[in-house]
Amino acid sequence: MKVSVKKIDALRREMHFEVPRDRVTKKMDEILSEIVKHAKVPGFRKGKAPKNMVESAHGRVAKEEMLKNLIPEVYQEGLKNENLNPIDFPAIDQVEVQEGILKFRATFDLRPEVEVKNYKGITVTKKSADVTEEELGKTLDFFKKGRGMDENAPIDDAFAKSMGFPSLEDFKKALRRNLELDKERQNRAEVEAQLVESLVKTSTLHVPQSLVERQLQGRLEDFQRRLKHYGAKDEDIQKKIEASQKDLKEAAEKDVKLFLILQKIAEIEKIEAPQGENLTTKVKAIFFLGTSAE
Repeated sequence: MKVSVKKIDALRREMHFEVPRDRVTKKMDEILSEIVKHAKVPGFRKGKAPKNMVESAHGRVAKEEMLKNLIPEVYQEGLKNENLNPIDFPAIDQVEVQEGILKFRATFDLRPEVEVKNYKGITVTKKSADVTEEELGKTLDFFKKGRGMDENAPIDDAFAKSMGFPSLEDFKKALRRNLELDKERQNRAEVEAQLVESLVKTSTLHVPQSLVERQLQGRLEDFQRRLKHYGAKDEDIQKKIEASQKDLKEAAEKDVKLFLILQKIAEIEKIEAPQGENLTTKVKAIFFLGTSAE
């Protein structure tokens, strides 16, 4: 088997394969032998038809099956022999069989080397989740307006009862708690954003574009679904997608960077996730929750 490797950029590689006739023939014979066992050919009992007749009747299916089996097989051999470690499945093209010789091309990105620095003890700024009297008052006013009450109408026990609470004090307590929870959620999101920014900024790696393209596609599809959900027209959706393409690609690239960085941290710290548990989520839970805040 002949294999050549072409370097496209820091991570992308093209592998060109040429599989000799005898190996292609052997694999084809194996496939045909299996088909013979189950093929129905007029004039012959099941499994008793001559191989050449089966090939004549089922040659196209046999060839497809041969390619489906042989290409992954020789691709894995090529990776092992060339000591290459792809990060994702390859794109296979330029497949042809001429005079019994199989040729094809595999294009893929290598798993990048990731250098992470100072990922322990990242200092972030976390805002207070305390609710001020002013914030509570504004929220009460919002509810009053929502009920269509006169501007001069008092916010009292009667108002609280109309909202389903025994007294104004009970309503305020419940409202304050909900506002605190909302603030806490928002603060956690801001802290995580600071952590992500720090990790991405201080880590060194080349980003596999195949993963970026896949992540971008997912973001585009999600963006399109949300726009359709809100009733946007197809032409407006396309315009918004084109206008947002750059921002979405930058976000997709950051997603991929973070994913690879968290995987590297998991490797360094020997963190494993049981089957069904997301490894990167586990790393985030361990390290993000243990981060010091100012």
